[in-house]
Amino acid sequence: MKKQHLKLVIISIFSIAIIAILYFSLFKGQIFAQPQIGATKPPIEMSTTIKALNDAYQNAANAVIESVVNIRVKFKQDRKGKTFNLFPFDEDDPFFKEWQEFFKRFHDEGESDVTAAGSGVFITSDGFIVTNNHVVENADEIRIMTFDRKEFKAKIIGTDKWTDLAVIKVDGEGFKPVHFANSDEIKVGEIVIAVGNPLGLSSTVTSGIISATGRGGLNLIRPEDGSRANLAIENFIQTDAPINPGNSGGGLFNLNGSLVGINTAIATRTGTYIGYGFAIPSNLVKRVASEIIKKGKFERAYLGVYIKTVDQTFAKALKMKEVKGAIINQIEKGSPAEKAGLQVEDVILEVDGKKIESSSDLQLEIAKRLPGDVVELTILRGKEQIKKKVKLETRDSSIAEKTDSEDFEEPKPGEPTNIEKLGLVVTPLDDKIKSEFNVNNGVFIKNVTKRSLIYDRGLSPGGVIVKVDDKEINSVKELKKLIDSKKPGDAVLFKIKYKDATSLVAVEIPE
Repeated sequence: MKKQHLKLVIISIFSIAIIAILYFSLFKGQIFAQPQIGATKPPIEMSTTIKALNDAYQNAANAVIESVVNIRVKFKQDRKGKTFNLFPFDEDDPFFKEWQEFFKRFHDEGESDVTAAGSGVFITSDGFIVTNNHVVENADEIRIMTFDRKEFKAKIIGTDKWTDLAVIKVDGEGFKPVHFANSDEIKVGEIVIAVGNPLGLSSTVTSGIISATGRGGLNLIRPEDGSRANLAIENFIQTDAPINPGNSGGGLFNLNGSLVGINTAIATRTGTYIGYGFAIPSNLVKRVASEIIKKGKFERAYLGVYIKTVDQTFAKALKMKEVKGAIINQIEKGSPAEKAGLQVEDVILEVDGKKIESSSDLQLEIAKRLPGDVVELTILRGKEQIKKKVKLETRDSSIAEKTDSEDFEEPKPGEPTNIEKLGLVVTPLDDKIKSEFNVNNGVFIKNVTKRSLIYDRGLSPGGVIVKVDDKEINSVKELKKLIDSKKPGDAVLFKIKYKDATSLVAVEIPE
C-alpha cells in the first residue's frame, strides 16, 4: 500500500511539473518576457544604388579627414587697433554685419590677447598647410591640431592677400596631403563635402552640391591695408554644403576625396550658414601655394586692364549676338595690355582658347599664368574678332597704391566712400550739412568701424572732418589722396567739427 501511495505521489508530482512546464511555456510571454521594442526589420531595404552612395560619402569623409587641421591663432588685442575677422566682410554692410557680434563670443574683451579659430589642409607630407590669408594674417602665434588631437606650432611661409590664401608650416613627417582635383572640370550639381572645424567643433563633415562656379564681384576679399578691392581675384565655387565660422581655410572635396577648393566665406544675414558658401578653386590654390613654397610669395601675372562683365545691356549696346566676355573700361599706362595694343571697349572672349564668360573668368585665367608667359587673347573689337598676344609681367604693388587715389572720382553728396585703411565711411558735404555744422569745407563722417584704431582714439560718426595735418579738406578725393600718401606708422591729426563741439583726434596709419 505504501508503494502504491508513493507511486501516486511521484506520478502527481511529475504531472504537476509537466502541467507547470506547459503552462509557463504557453503563457510565459505574457507574464515574464519584455515586450518587443521596435520592429524586427527596417521598413525599407536600402537599394544597391543608395547603399553605394552612402558608402561613397563615408569613404570620402574617412579618406580626407586626416588631411584637415584645426588652426588656432592668437593676436594682440591692440595690434593695429583691430581684432580678427573670422570671415572677410564689411561690418558696415548689413549683409555681413552679424559676424562682428558673433566674433565677440570667441574672446574676453578684458584680456590682452584675442584667440580665433580656422581650418587648413595639408598639401605636402612634410607639413606644409594651405589656409586663408585672413585666418593667419597678423597672427602673433599659430598652433594647429590634427585629427588625432596632436598639436604643433606653425609658422607662416607666405601669404597672398589678393587670393586670400596663405601657406603655413609645421615640423614633422608623414602627414597626409590632399589630392588636388582639376577645378576647371567641376560641374554644377556635383556632390561635395566640406571638412573643417566650425564653431569650435573639430573634424566636422557636411555635404552639399556645387551650386555655381565662377562667382565674382562679391567683394568678399577685402585686404586690411586699404588696397583696391578690384585687384582681388574672385572666382569662387559656390556650394550649399553648410559652412560656418571655423570652416574658413578648410577643404571642399568631391566624392573621390580630391580637393575641389578652399572654403573661404559665406553669405549670411545671421552670422551663420543660411545656404551659400564660397570656395577658392583648387587650381588657383595649387598655383598660389606652389609659388609661395618656392619663393615665399605669389608673383602675380599682370595684364593691366580694368574690366567689367558683359551683361545684356553691354551686349545690346555693342551689338553682340551673345552675352559673354569681359569688356575693358580702362588700361593702365605702361602695362602689358597697352604694349600689346589692347583698347578700351575691347571685349575679351578667350584666353589661349579658353572661353571667358565674365570678368572673374579673365582674372582667374591670368592668375594661373606666370610673369613672362605669353597669352593669346581673342578679342571682339567692333564687329571684328581679332587675336592679340600679350606678354604678362609681374604686378608692381606700387601701381595699386598709386592708382587708388589718382583714379578716384569724387562721389556725389550723400554717396558713401569707404576709407578702408582707417575704417571710415565719409561723404561729400551738401548745403544742408554745411548749414547745420556752420562749415564751408570738409567731408561728413557717416560711419566709423567699431574697434578700429581711429574709433578707439575717439573719432565718432556725425561730424565733419575739416582739416587733416592742418590742411583744409575740400573733398573726399583730397582726403583719400592725403591718407594714401602716408606710410604705416605715420601720425595723422584730424580736426573734426561736431554740432556742439570741435575735436582733435591723432591716429597712426596701420601697417
